[in-house]
Amino acid sequence: MPTHLVVMGAAGTGKTTVAERLAGVLGLPMAEGDDFHPGSNRDKMSAGIPLVDEDRWPWLRALRDWMSARAGEGSSTVVACSALRVAYRDVLREADGDVFFVHLVLPAAENLDRLEARPGHFMKGGMLDSQLATLEPLGAGEAGLEVVNTGDPDDVVADAVARLRALLPDLG
Repeated sequence: MPTHLVVMGAAGTGKTTVAERLAGVLGLPMAEGDDFHPGSNRDKMSAGIPLVDEDRWPWLRALRDWMSARAGEGSSTVVACSALRVAYRDVLREADGDVFFVHLVLPAAENLDRLEARPGHFMKGGMLDSQLATLEPLGAGEAGLEVVNTGDPDDVVADAVARLRALLPDLG
């Protein structure tokens, strides 16, 4: 049964970096959730306007469908996606295969510093408060783990891989 690792968290927590490195270590295809946003969502976020659920549903369904397509090919995946609310994660859990969340967290000040240091990205530092207000941490019934993403990215990924392999021995 394919397993989809969804690297989740607020903007600036390092989802893309960690997801790319996890995919590389595990030899899995990776999807950047931001690439699945329609232009209208990107325009809103670039203007500092938080997305509402109606903006997110088609985006989440597109990610879910990509995961299911890879599962249909017999492949597990790694996806970078904010997945801030349980309802959003529920859509992703509809994908064929098992879905496991890797929730990246940072101290708020470091998170803001990272956002403000990203030149040209559509997600601005002013959006962090909205993201943190929306965030619903993983609940007791959700398959996943929390990873504090401070320090060297290679060390963070090595720790995450060790923990994932202990929990998901068939992952790779």
